[in-house]
Amino acid sequence: MIKFSTQSDTEVQELEETLVDSELNRELVVFNDDVNTFDTVIDALIQICDHTTHQAEQCTWIIHYNGKCAVKNGTFDELTPMRTALCDRGISCEIL
Repeated sequence: MIKFSTQSDTEVQELEETLVDSELNRELVVFNDDVNTFDTVIDALIQICDHTTHQAEQCTWIIHYNGKCAVKNGTFDELTPMRTALCDRGISCEIL
């Protein structure tokens, strides 16, 4: 890491913590489509993202009305297998 003389040790530490936090705080976002049924998305969220039935239903309604919903938070490595599994079922999603 390059340290500029104008930055204090506290400022450098805050910048490092911000970078680490941004890497840990990712969202798995599911997008609305005209292909998958409500039941398909609900079942996938329950099985893949470990949602309760109520959580999955609420997320599905949000996806339907808002066009997208962040269904899970975590690190990139934690969310990648979930994204892959959802995409394998034809559900459009991204890690943001």
